[in-house]
Amino acid sequence: AAQPPLANTTSPTGPTPSGTNHSPLPGVSLDVFVREGDMVKIGQKLLMLEAMKMENNIESDKEGRVASIKKHKGDQVMEGDILIIIGD
Repeated sequence: AAQPPLANTTSPTGPTPSGTNHSPLPGVSLDVFVREGDMVKIGQKLLMLEAMKMENNIESDKEGRVASIKKHKGDQVMEGDILIIIGD
């Protein structure tokens, strides 16, 4: 009997709340382009992460005010770490 294919509708880690920007890769925070209290737009550059000898821009996934910056310039970052939290 053939197994029915499984639908890929859920991510293994569950949904991430919008406004919580996570690190896609382990690396080092090279620069932070916003401060707590700043208003940001969707797609605005928040942080630059060096990972695997490449620079990666971390951009906002929502519009709002920067509530908290969890990683600062020079900080080591692991995959999945929260970098910046954006509130309403």
